[in-house]
Amino acid sequence: MERYRNLGRDSGIDAYEIGSDFIKVRFKDRKVYTYTYESAGQYHIEKMKSLAQRGSGLNQYINLHVKNKYASKH
Repeated sequence: MERYRNLGRDSGIDAYEIGSDFIKVRFKDRKVYTYTYESAGQYHIEKMKSLAQRGSGLNQYINLHVKNKYASKH
């Protein structure tokens, strides 16, 4: 996983992993959520990938748009 840059210094996200049709997000509580095209939709996954790489806005986006649309949690 790649460390999330957290430019705003207020994110609960620690790291992420990007795949062709998914993004895995690890929060500071160490839980990893996997969001997929199937679970959250292609548009949202691609937006989340962009925000993750930018290092800003991902936590807020998840809370507003895809909070419960994860495929798995561990």
